[in-house]
Amino acid sequence: MGDLKYLNRFFWTYRLRMALGIVFICISNYFQVLQPQVIREALDLVIDYVNAYGVYDGFGVQGEFFGILSHTLMLFAGLVLLLALIMGFFLYLTRQTIIVMSRLIEYDLREVIFQHYEDLSLEFYKRNNTGDLMNRITEDVNKVRMYLGPAVMYMANLVSTIIFVIVSMLAVSPTLTLYTLIPLPVLAISIYYVSNIIHTRSTLIQQQLSRLTSIAQEVFSGIRVVKSYVRERQQIRYFAGQSDVYKNMSVDLAKVDAWFFPLMIFMVGAATILTVYVGGLQVVAGEISAGNIAEFVIYVNMLTWPVTAIGWIASIVQQASASQKRINEFLSTEPTVIDPDPDYRGDIRGSIVFEDVTFVYPDTGIKAIDGLSFTLKPGEKLAIIGRTGSGKTTIADLLLRMYDITSGRILVDGKDVSKIGLANLRRRIGYVPQDVFLFSDTIRANIAFGADHDPDEAEIEQFAKYAAVYKDIEGLTLGFDTLVGERGVTLSGGQKQRVSIARALIKRPDIVILDDALSAVDTNTEQQILGYFNEALQDKTAIIITHRIYGHLKFDKIIVLEDGHVAEVGTHEELLANGGYYSEIVERQLAEEVDEQ
Repeated sequence: MGDLKYLNRFFWTYRLRMALGIVFICISNYFQVLQPQVIREALDLVIDYVNAYGVYDGFGVQGEFFGILSHTLMLFAGLVLLLALIMGFFLYLTRQTIIVMSRLIEYDLREVIFQHYEDLSLEFYKRNNTGDLMNRITEDVNKVRMYLGPAVMYMANLVSTIIFVIVSMLAVSPTLTLYTLIPLPVLAISIYYVSNIIHTRSTLIQQQLSRLTSIAQEVFSGIRVVKSYVRERQQIRYFAGQSDVYKNMSVDLAKVDAWFFPLMIFMVGAATILTVYVGGLQVVAGEISAGNIAEFVIYVNMLTWPVTAIGWIASIVQQASASQKRINEFLSTEPTVIDPDPDYRGDIRGSIVFEDVTFVYPDTGIKAIDGLSFTLKPGEKLAIIGRTGSGKTTIADLLLRMYDITSGRILVDGKDVSKIGLANLRRRIGYVPQDVFLFSDTIRANIAFGADHDPDEAEIEQFAKYAAVYKDIEGLTLGFDTLVGERGVTLSGGQKQRVSIARALIKRPDIVILDDALSAVDTNTEQQILGYFNEALQDKTAIIITHRIYGHLKFDKIIVLEDGHVAEVGTHEELLANGGYYSEIVERQLAEEVDEQ
């Protein structure tokens, strides 16, 4: 139960519902326990009337006895039915409180997990599979809900039923009660043993289910690669193999579960036999009546489901414990990037300073940035150029505080970036990443996603024009209402890039970062976009990360990165004069443009 302690806060939140549910269970079981007592009275009355009926054999009063007996039995039957209706009504109220409570907690728990997922840093997502994350917020939460609702309800039902039944049995005959309950300790020991097995196997099953979800998610996301390499059969065999592992583990768990019910039935049957045998001896001795035996047999059968439910409840609790343990592993993971002021909102002028910044990726140990220093004044334009793996994208990640630097300082408007409100910092930066991601929604919704307000149609269209994607969208059958599919699969690479640019610009940011964002567009489209940049970004600080030179955009400073440190820095003219890597890129690009002409 240690892993399930986390859920106590939710029980406290809905304590009134749970308390009412337990009260309703107790009331329901109280009326249920009265039924055997009514039946005992009816049976004893019948026996008395039968004996009296024999005494008056041959007398006319026998007919009156029979009529009185029939009327009395009808009253007893009506009383039993009334008790059953009352019991059912309170059982209905029980489900309306405890089961509804479990659904509310399930909702709250998913909200907590989802919010925590969003708060976690980028490195967390690099260490964990998407399928595993999804499985913990769906399948694991479902397992936990079974503990929150059905397990709690049936446990309360079990405890209250046993208390009411045993008290009623002791009031009749302590000796008969003792014999009736002899099988229960054996049952408890068996349940404890089997529950441990269930707990261990449930944990392994949930881990395997996460693995299956991850495999399916990766194959579906990379279906183009799978098909282009004709690896469908291979993936099917691999998935089938992992499914067999899951199936075998589930079957083994089912075999363990299968011991519960036969064991319960056997113990209950043994208790019934003992009740009839010992009870019969006591009737002969005149210690109890024949109706008491019937009463005890009903009590034993009344305990059948609650006692049987012990195994089911134990199984649910063990599986919920295994699932909650997996959930707790993520909930106990703290974000490495902390927001110092979540509520602050304000503009940023755009001054950026990197002071001897070094960064080592925590998950791989790779040093991406090594002693990097540069300064940008508000409104200046910076181009960052370098070979693949030189650390260009890392600069954007550090400026956005996707990671915290290993050493050095990053200043924005003269203030350490770690002291600036994280949400406000990212809100004031328009970032177009190298790996463009679009949501499976309409083009309109993807562009509007970048705004911190609800943009109207005209505003969305205007920024689509700034990103030179308006004509492409108009050419689509549904225009801005076109669904782009998962990760924008229905759009071309260039269209996805331009929609992403429109999404960044509609934020009206103070700082703009483009990470190789024009690599998939043609020269004419590039000129349109850069023309808007020259006009609209005059007073904005801009960082352009690229592999090529943009002749239509004037940069105040150009940095050439090599292995995470500055190899060259200066203006376009200064770097050309140096004859280094930058001049090689310019010459190669000019040659390619000549060849294209």
